[in-house]
Formats: sequence, C-alpha cells, structure tokens
Amino acid sequence: MLGALFCGISLVAQPLNNKKINGYRGIWFTLGQESEYGYKYSGGLGTYTVKHNPLAVYAPEVDRTFFVYGGTTEAKERHLLCMIGCYDHKTGMVQKPVVVFDKEQVKDPHDNPALQIDEDGYLWVFVSGRGAKRPGHIYRSENPYDISKFHAVKTWMMTYPQPMYVPGEGFFLCFTQYTGVRKLYFSVSRDGQSWSTPELLADIKEPGDKYSGQYQVSASFGNKIVTCFNRHKNGVVDTRTNMYYLQTTDMGKTWTTADGIRVETPVTDLHSPCLVVDAQSQKKNLYIKDVNFDEEGNPVVLYLTSGGHKPGPGNNPRQWYVGYWNGSEWNHYPVTTSTHNYDSGSIWTGHDCWTVIAPTDAGPQKWGTGGEIVMWQSKNKGKTWKRVKTLTSNSPYNHGYVRRPLNATDPFYGFWADGNPERLTKSILYFTDSKGNVYSLPYDMKEEWAAPKALPDIGKR
Repeated sequence: MLGALFCGISLVAQPLNNKKINGYRGIWFTLGQESEYGYKYSGGLGTYTVKHNPLAVYAPEVDRTFFVYGGTTEAKERHLLCMIGCYDHKTGMVQKPVVVFDKEQVKDPHDNPALQIDEDGYLWVFVSGRGAKRPGHIYRSENPYDISKFHAVKTWMMTYPQPMYVPGEGFFLCFTQYTGVRKLYFSVSRDGQSWSTPELLADIKEPGDKYSGQYQVSASFGNKIVTCFNRHKNGVVDTRTNMYYLQTTDMGKTWTTADGIRVETPVTDLHSPCLVVDAQSQKKNLYIKDVNFDEEGNPVVLYLTSGGHKPGPGNNPRQWYVGYWNGSEWNHYPVTTSTHNYDSGSIWTGHDCWTVIAPTDAGPQKWGTGGEIVMWQSKNKGKTWKRVKTLTSNSPYNHGYVRRPLNATDPFYGFWADGNPERLTKSILYFTDSKGNVYSLPYDMKEEWAAPKALPDIGKR
C-alpha cells in the first residue's frame, strides 16, 4: 500500500510542488543495461539529457541566470524532483531551489525539465514525460523572473522538450512522442496556453524496417529554428546513426536544408537532401551533443561517433566532431576523443574563438559515463582545436552532461553534475566561467541565498 489511514489522517506523502529544497542535490540514475565495462549510462544525471534543452537561460533584465535540473530529496535517494534554481550575477549567490513538479514514484531523469523565458519575463518549465504512461507537463511562474511559485498550464504526451521563444511569434517546441517508437514532433503557441496540433518531422525507414525512430537536438537564431536528428534503424535506439538537418524561418510552415532546398515533412527518405552525415555506411553510431550558431546564424553542430552502443574499449574511438555550415557547404572537423558514448558537452561560439567544454578525459571510473572536464578552443572556426585547460582533476566521481545556458554569461557559463557511474552516490552540481574556473553549488543551505564554493581542485572538496 502506498499509504494508510491512522486516526483519520492520511499518511500518503503530499507532492512537494512549489516547496523549497535546502540545497542543490542532483539525481542519480542507471539505465540498468550492464555489460563487461559497466552500465550503458549511469551516474549523476541532473543535467541529462542533451535532448532536454535549454536547461538554463540568462535574463539580462534582472542580471540572473535561471536553470532547471533533475534533483532529489536527500543524499542517495532516487526520488526525482523537477527543480528550478537562480544565480544572481550581482551578488554571486544562488537562491534556494524550488520544486516545480514532484515526480513522486519516478526516479528516472528522462523526466527532467527544460526551461524558457517569454518576453514578459515569465519562466516556463517543460517537464518531460516518458511515453504514454507518464505525460509531460508545462508550468508557468506566477510572477516574472521569480522561481517562488508555478502553475500548471498543460498536460500532454511530451518527451525530451526543447522549447524556443521567438519574440513577436511565441513558442516553438520540438519534442518526442512515442507513437509506435520514438518520433519527432513540433508544436507552436502564441501564448504558451494554446498549442497547435503536433506535426511529425521525420519517419525514416529503409526496406525491411517495420519501425522508425529518431532523436533530435534543436536551437534557434532569431526567427530561424533548426533541428538536427539521427535515425534508429528499425526503431532500435542502440543503432542510432546518421545526422540530418532541417531549418525553418516561418514557424514550421516550410522546412529547408541549410542551402535553402525545400524538404517536405515528415522526412521519410534515408538519403533525403537533408542528410548531412552518412554514418550508417561507415557502420558508426552517431550521438548529437549540441547545436549553436556562428555570428551570421550559420549552424554549428557538436557530435560524437563510435563503433557501437556498448561501453568499453571495443567501440573506440569515440570521436568528437564539429559540423559547420559555412554559408556554402558543410565541413566536419575532429575535436578530440573520449571513452564513452554518453560523454556529453556543449559548444560556445564567438567571432574569434569557439569553445567546447566536455568530459573528454577519462575519470576515476574510466569506462563509465562522463569523466574529467576539459576546455578545448578553436581560433579558426573549428578547423583545428587546442586543449587550453583541465577544469577538473583528481575527482572522486565522474563529471558529465556539461550544458550551455542560453545567452550564457559569466560566471554561470556552463553547468553539470557529478556522480559515481558504478554505484549510487550523492550528486553535486557545478558551474564554470568562460576561463574555466569551477564552482560547486551548495548541497546544503540554511539561508535563502548562499555563495557557491570555488573549487581549484575537485579532489579536495
């Protein structure tokens, strides 16, 4: 029984929605697919997945970065709380985080949230569901730029939410629905309250396939919405391969390739004109990590390829690439290698320098998810890369899923979580500035606001 009655009082725990938590406590998770070299992925997954995007947004109007993550109640508990926090750039302090939605019986960070801010300053939290059994939810803050209280707006089948906001147009949401297997959809809304009927983006099969499946990572630049997606052969998620690219400048009415060739949706052709990387012919898996833009709005895609889905040396090399549309053609440049398919980071682009921050060094749990965080930079738009700083070293646990805030502003330039991918541990959240100085978010807080801790060496915490 989930609860009982004693003296007429229900002992069923009440959801923690809109309650404050006394510290930043990340969720630990394992998918449970274990092989010789450990789990397919596991560890501190508070900033999981790359398909929940964005997780953080800087608001210049109040000089604060708001961010969401998968949290939990206490150390080593697996009780997923969809959390929101706030970093004040004026004071350098973080506010006690608030539970937007208590997942109660769920311990799976596939249900983590994503975040967006509208032009009036309201915070919108998109809580992921998981298939048809666990629906997704949309919440809006009661007041602009305020994490104190949220109200439910909509409940529907929505996984891997990727909300974007186009001033004057409204919301554009890329997401997944399990209509058969994993399929990509989008929906638009002027006000966040009423949403258009979801439209299917891709349904790629080849002869002999019964099912299709895709994962996408999307982003926006002004009124340009782009999505990069792979395909799962016959719907099998562990066979993800290839990379496709679509863009729209009219809120999804028409879609084109990077060079403007019109593409009808849903995409069904394996060799569609929107195919950018044919990894399938190379017998490679492909994992999209992040999508950004150069100063002219040309897309820059960070991705990783490997020999297969299982962890361990057998599927090396795990090769990181940057795919860059320079205005006339796609170019693909190697960045570095790492030890796990789910080593995940982000790319920051500027006029003179591009930066990748990711767990590309092996961590204390060598073949597990994540590792030690390294900063790589390119001064020639991705053609060559140089290792410029090691952000973490001598860590007790692996670090993973480095995420880039929208409008990233120092010092909250990127953030992630740690955790032991081999066993259940507590998970601490971190952020870095653009120079690679690392800070930990307070795991325990007594006051409403607290200062993060500078960490010159994670191993000394």
